[in-house]
Amino acid sequence: MGIYLNPGNEGFQTILNEIYVDKTGLIDFVNGTINTPRKLTCFSRPRRFGKSFAAKMLCAYYDKSCDSRTLFEKLEISERNSFDRYLNKFDVIYLDITRFISTTTSIKGIVDDIQSKVIKELREEYPSCVEKQETVLADALFSVSDKTGNKFIVIIDECDAIFREAKNDEVLQKGYIQLLRGLFKGCQVPVAPVRQRPERSGERTATDKTIAAAYMTGILPIKKYGTESALTDFREYSMTRPGRLAEYVGFTETEVRHLCDEYQMSFAEMRSWYDGYSFSRMKHVYSPNSVINALQEEDILNYWTQTETFESLKEYIGMDFDGLKDAIVKMLGGERVSVRISTFQNDITSFKNKNDVLTLLIHLGYLAYDAIRREVYIPNFEVAEAFEDAVSGKEWGAVGEVLSDSERLLDATLAEDAEAVTKALEHIHSSVTSVLNYNNEASLSCAITIAYYTAKRYYSIVRELPAGKGFADLVFLPHRGTDKPAMVIELKYDKDADTAIRQIHENRYDGDLKKYFGNLILVGINYDKDVKGADAKKHTCVIERV
Repeated sequence: MGIYLNPGNEGFQTILNEIYVDKTGLIDFVNGTINTPRKLTCFSRPRRFGKSFAAKMLCAYYDKSCDSRTLFEKLEISERNSFDRYLNKFDVIYLDITRFISTTTSIKGIVDDIQSKVIKELREEYPSCVEKQETVLADALFSVSDKTGNKFIVIIDECDAIFREAKNDEVLQKGYIQLLRGLFKGCQVPVAPVRQRPERSGERTATDKTIAAAYMTGILPIKKYGTESALTDFREYSMTRPGRLAEYVGFTETEVRHLCDEYQMSFAEMRSWYDGYSFSRMKHVYSPNSVINALQEEDILNYWTQTETFESLKEYIGMDFDGLKDAIVKMLGGERVSVRISTFQNDITSFKNKNDVLTLLIHLGYLAYDAIRREVYIPNFEVAEAFEDAVSGKEWGAVGEVLSDSERLLDATLAEDAEAVTKALEHIHSSVTSVLNYNNEASLSCAITIAYYTAKRYYSIVRELPAGKGFADLVFLPHRGTDKPAMVIELKYDKDADTAIRQIHENRYDGDLKKYFGNLILVGINYDKDVKGADAKKHTCVIERV
């Protein structure tokens, strides 16, 4: 048992000692790829979405130096037909690239460092197979396989770390890609000095002889050069194309419901804070680290900012690309924005337009992606708070000011101070419209959502779109444990605020408020968008407590 060769199952044992959501079905997926043309898998996800947990789980299952049956016998994989076939049957090579970065003398020497450390352990385990002068990892693995018949499972965690930590060092990046190509590319087998016999026409590739399967995971998908992946033989699954692995991206709604029932936590609040990622195969995906932290701390708070500072987000959304700032403001206002993901080069330097920036934010987890509609949006309130921090600087001007005044607007609304709300809304609508490239009904809805941005700390906010043109409304359902009343905000255009209040009474809002018992604030807002002169952009507001 070593650090890189056959690291054992202790890592997975530790994971099972805390709250654990069974994701062992992923093992069955990888089992189905072993010794097939589909044996190379790359599955990328944001920070704290369980990447390292999955890597340690796979190590524990495949590593032949340990007995992991008792760890898995009560989990989902034990019920699959492939369970016994591959359990603890392989030599495992486990590479955590961030570990190499943190322990190497210089990051420029990391490729040689990876090879020398793994070869050292291979030589200790197979002294008759690996020559002392060997420095090429691919050749060392091939030599072991050639002489013993053993194949390897290769698991690489944080496979993109070099592209993030040495983002401007193209020489290092290409050297790292060459290392991976040597291990996994469908290249020709090494020549006679390693194999001690001549190459024959039609021989299997070195990868076929050496690698039973490989699983790589990181934040970004495999680096692209132009339109082609640097490692074309890998099948990729990511935040834009999770495919069959969608249920393993994060926690599913069913899993979170069960956890909330078990630990007596509010599912509605959990959903508001940590849900929002959605795929064609899985409509509700939750941030797993945040859910687990909320259960352990018995408190639903922002745990996202503990894993990633807002400075990187601030840098990306502040880039000078046409339409980027407009897109961010729209998403702050609860809207979705169209995006094209095809030009993104899967790194953090090769940006050509706003689409590349938005695509990066999808992979980082700051944005969710609707692949059917090809749109992005801010997934939940936890991530929304990161955006709130990121736009607080002077470069965002009025938008940052609006967000900082959001708490005061909510207080004025709950105090039924219609005059103060009216003045605030006129200022906010004007400020937001000055940033956006449009001034229509949608801009008011966007402005209202931004105006009540911090209300998400106390409420689950549901957007309603009743039949008819020119109005929308918002339903604010208070979180459990808060003493604030529910609210319904109705918007009207070129009518009057009293009409908006009547609309609320007529609709009754049975769908969202049916199970609510308590005080209710009704807010009717009208905007006369066609009025000219001194009364231009005139807002009126009526507030009523029920």
